Amino acid sequence: MIDVLVVDDDFRVAEINAKYVGKVPGFRVATRAHSAAQALAAVERGGIDLVLLDHYLPDQTGLELVHRMREQGHGTDVIMITAASDVTTVQKAMRLGALHYLVKPFTFAALRTRLDSYAALCRTVDRVGGRGLTGQEQVDRIFGALRTAPAPSSPGLPSGHSEPTTDLICGVLHRADHPLSAHEVAARTGLSRSTAQRYLRHLEQAGRLRLSLKYGDTGRPEHQYAWVAP
Repeated sequence: MIDVLVVDDDFRVAEINAKYVGKVPGFRVATRAHSAAQALAAVERGGIDLVLLDHYLPDQTGLELVHRMREQGHGTDVIMITAASDVTTVQKAMRLGALHYLVKPFTFAALRTRLDSYAALCRTVDRVGGRGLTGQEQVDRIFGALRTAPAPSSPGLPSGHSEPTTDLICGVLHRADHPLSAHEVAARTGLSRSTAQRYLRHLEQAGRLRLSLKYGDTGRPEHQYAWVAP
């Protein structure tokens, strides 16, 4: 499990974000904090893998907190979740090592895409780290694990399809290391199987996914989908 610290000065927003995190398989909320001081104390106690961090806190900005964490030797990963969308703040977040930057307001699908990519990063680092780096390909895998797949633009989507849901499904397939069935995609996204199947069919017809058939001992073959690199 990936233990997450949710930091937001608004108690209601922190609760919503915590509920979102709790809905993503492999993640759990370790604790919440509503100020930079509370957040730093939580990090110092240990056991935090990832901080979901607001920028506007009552005692310090989120980036000032990250700077203090780094000065004190805390390498805990950070994803910024904030209404601050100016270029200067975004650049500072990048320079301090924030792995993602999610602008409020956002959807659950948008947050899940970032969390899924973070989980993919952790898995990639574990796999590569177990063998030791052997070349550029392994380095590219680590950096590439955090990329989120862009969704098609709205005009290209059929009626009843949404960009956030398309983005979520694309992200799951983009990070998967093997073809997935509609059932597996539904399990990883929290969507119903019928909804996942409907989006997968459209993405396959649009050339975004490759369809293959997996034959079992009995019954109909299972449809499996793989990401097609652009």
